[in-house]
Amino acid sequence: MLNIRFLKAGATALLLATTAFTAPAFADGKLVVSSPQDPGSWDPIDTFLVNWASAATNIFDGLTYRGPDMEIVPALAESWDVLDEGKRIRFKLREGVTFHNGEPFNADAVKFTFDRLLGETGAKGPQRSNYTSISKVEIIDENTVDFHLGAPDPVLLTKLAGYGAMIVPPKYVTENTEEFFNLNPVGTGPFKFVSYDPKVSLKLEAFEGFWGDKAKLSELEYRFITEPATAVAELQAGRVDVVIPPTIPVSMVPTIEADPNLVLAAVTSPTVWALRYNTRDGITADERVRKAMIMAVDRETIVKEILGGQADVIASFQSPLSFGYDPDQKPLPYDVEGAKALLAEAGVKPGAAVTIDVRGNDATFGEVAQAIAAYLSMVGITATIQPYELNTMLNDIIPQGKTGAMFQQGWGGWTFDYDNTAYAMYHTGEKWNPYDSDKKLDALLESQRPLTDRAERERILKEIAHYTADRALEMPLYNSKALYGVNKRVKNFDPAPDNRLRLNAVEVE
Repeated sequence: MLNIRFLKAGATALLLATTAFTAPAFADGKLVVSSPQDPGSWDPIDTFLVNWASAATNIFDGLTYRGPDMEIVPALAESWDVLDEGKRIRFKLREGVTFHNGEPFNADAVKFTFDRLLGETGAKGPQRSNYTSISKVEIIDENTVDFHLGAPDPVLLTKLAGYGAMIVPPKYVTENTEEFFNLNPVGTGPFKFVSYDPKVSLKLEAFEGFWGDKAKLSELEYRFITEPATAVAELQAGRVDVVIPPTIPVSMVPTIEADPNLVLAAVTSPTVWALRYNTRDGITADERVRKAMIMAVDRETIVKEILGGQADVIASFQSPLSFGYDPDQKPLPYDVEGAKALLAEAGVKPGAAVTIDVRGNDATFGEVAQAIAAYLSMVGITATIQPYELNTMLNDIIPQGKTGAMFQQGWGGWTFDYDNTAYAMYHTGEKWNPYDSDKKLDALLESQRPLTDRAERERILKEIAHYTADRALEMPLYNSKALYGVNKRVKNFDPAPDNRLRLNAVEVE
């Protein structure tokens, strides 16, 4: 029998259909998950991608863990103590843990992981800047390590629960090439690697030696299905058991809800969407033009008509679940005449052309982009939509500064702290900030990181949100709900707001 329950997410009450059942244990089985993106590498230091975490959370462990309830709990570290006024954290490590290849987990593995992350190898990837508060990891004994911090980091325990902080096996990593580890991951999680067919699938199996609750599934497969219609069709046909966000377009929600074998699980997420600006070239180098383009677009109507109300308009590039969110901050209003006046002031002639770069597999955003182009035409701007293959856009077009005037950006803000978003988006030299450099903004971003005064840090984060909005560094669009399509044969599935699915408790009939 399907449980329908109410959850509270931030200040928003929402109806959540889950497949949390009270039922007897089922025989081992296989779960197939449709993911819209192949990350291309399974090395924890190589990616910021939510779709990496959707799968790799089952392969790797961090010292801490954060589940769907957003609470930080022990994982590979049994406990920790914050010492020296926040400048040192001592972790007591879980004993008797082994990696999938048989290597022991111990203090050496922790030190190796962070020396690698903060060294030359980590410098090649996007994760290093999240952990630079760590000056060194000191081994106290086989099961104890001290993290020495150059400055206190109020979000570090959360960061240690994901992405670059996942603990890797020293011997396995050093004896193989980086390219080999990218394609053949080894961790300590509830599922171990079996095979990886790039752009097709990742296959895992239950790890009998897992230190925690053993997986109730024998096999777990991720299929990389970029086309939403294909993913939903496979779900309906029973060849896929779970379709994860952001695959399902709002237009397909009625299809899933009408299928007696399926359930739609919707949960408020930290994910926000925007069209970010090329602030270096063309007409969008002018702040007045950027503001005019925001004012030209009726985002409330887009949310209502295209997204079916499954989202909320945002004023800054963060959701209400984010620490640093200011509920009093209002988005620029929809004002066609005001937009025209700003464009005239900036000397922009009617017929000025811009390009909007989007992810080619995102059908919902494709509709949003078409609507935005129509709105811009009403103020004399001709917008052309340029779709790109997802990995090309994220790994080449954006980081290399090859975009048009505007480009689609989605961000999960998985730490639920605005720093994780703002530093990556706005600090000079960051991967996701190929165009802009602002010394005042850099100073603000750097000033809040070492603060232990929560109220003062929140004040600065709110100031950053207002400052970036005043400069109109992006066209903030909406905070979307995470939509999961689930076959009713799947039991004990808990939809994570941040897509980081730990599936060892899941069963299938």
